[in-house]
Amino acid sequence: MKIAVIIPCFKVRDHIIKLISEISYNVNNIYIIDDCCPEKSGQFVKENISDPRVIVIFHNKNLGVGGAVKTGYRQALEDGCEIMVKLDGDGQMDPNLISQLIKPIINGKADFVKGNRFHNITTLLKMPRIRLIGNSILSLINKIVTGYWNIMDPTNGFIAIHHFALKQLPLDKIENRYFFESDMLFRLSSNRAVVTDFIMDAKYQNEKSSLNIKKVLFEFPPKYFIRFNKRIFYNYFLRDFNIASIELIFGIILFLFGFSHGLNNWIGNSYYHIPTPSGTVMLAALPIILGFQLLLSALNFDINNVPKTPLQDYSKN
Repeated sequence: MKIAVIIPCFKVRDHIIKLISEISYNVNNIYIIDDCCPEKSGQFVKENISDPRVIVIFHNKNLGVGGAVKTGYRQALEDGCEIMVKLDGDGQMDPNLISQLIKPIINGKADFVKGNRFHNITTLLKMPRIRLIGNSILSLINKIVTGYWNIMDPTNGFIAIHHFALKQLPLDKIENRYFFESDMLFRLSSNRAVVTDFIMDAKYQNEKSSLNIKKVLFEFPPKYFIRFNKRIFYNYFLRDFNIASIELIFGIILFLFGFSHGLNNWIGNSYYHIPTPSGTVMLAALPIILGFQLLLSALNFDINNVPKTPLQDYSKN
């Protein structure tokens, strides 16, 4: 299969030459995307690398890591590449692991493979604590939002995708910046692509992350909320209607009825200093309990509804 490596470049001049030199010759094309880099990393590569596999593409303005990767994806598809690997230009990812990363795709077991630094406890402890906590929280949120309950470390940028799965994605709609990895998982989930983890070690040097924590706290939640609701609508009401769909409908209705009924009576009785009758309490508590049980059952269905048939299987028909 024709393999492409895509390297978004922004302030990576000190690492990029060494990184390219370590990429195996099993890789057919190497796309260097200079994302309006102030260090002119792309020009530096053109002047110092004679490898015929290297193709340098320049952005006139900074689009972010997602925008750079999407540029590489489009060019790789145009050039007939079948597996696209994204590799960061700062040297945090070992190019020697590419052959292992893409193995599930080559074997027809997955459409998309991503790195997971949370498996080896010893090396995981090397990760800065704030990143460890943040990635753990984001992993749980991404499981809920995307339905990929089988994966961890969603912000890991060491990823590979099969060309058939990539062609199903609306690249123009995928986020350009730090939400790129999470948005990719949501779009893949909407297409029922098979996603699997690749176990790798956490590797950190003295680099500083350019991710703004405040932006994450304020920008990510509404994006996660919108994508979660879209996934539920797409998978349980638009494309399919199953037992989980019924459980969601009645679970939400019962829970909201019980909660609103109980709250309304509690406020009214408190205002007039009247004890709430036990029957009124039960009329509020029972729908809440039943609704919660139905929602838990729908959650259990969703956990067991992780895609299992790769999209690339359909491309062979």
